[in-house]
Amino acid sequence: QVQLVESGGGLVQAGGSLRLSCVVSESISSINSWTWYHQAPGKQRDLVARINSGGSTNYADSVKGRFTISRDNAKNTVYLQMNSLKPEDTGVYYCKVVAASVAYFGQGTQVTVSS
Repeated sequence: QVQLVESGGGLVQAGGSLRLSCVVSESISSINSWTWYHQAPGKQRDLVARINSGGSTNYADSVKGRFTISRDNAKNTVYLQMNSLKPEDTGVYYCKVVAASVAYFGQGTQVTVSS
């Protein structure tokens, strides 16, 4: 069974950085996209960043210029480099992979940004 495992979350002061990782437990052929979502406490899950199979990326306006999504196909891993973190970035970050119209989600990793 395919599993996505996120890591890299933690507690950081405002202005700090974190790098999240999402590893797919086994090779999935024809991954169409990798996406990071953010869910703040009591809020809906929102898209943060996406990278598709061609390498094109898109970001939520709130993170443009601060976050960078990248992937390492050989390691079945996608990363989210988060710089200049703000308290409003606090929440659980989820990774999603879409392959052959099937979506796979990870369990999430907690990010807490203190002011």
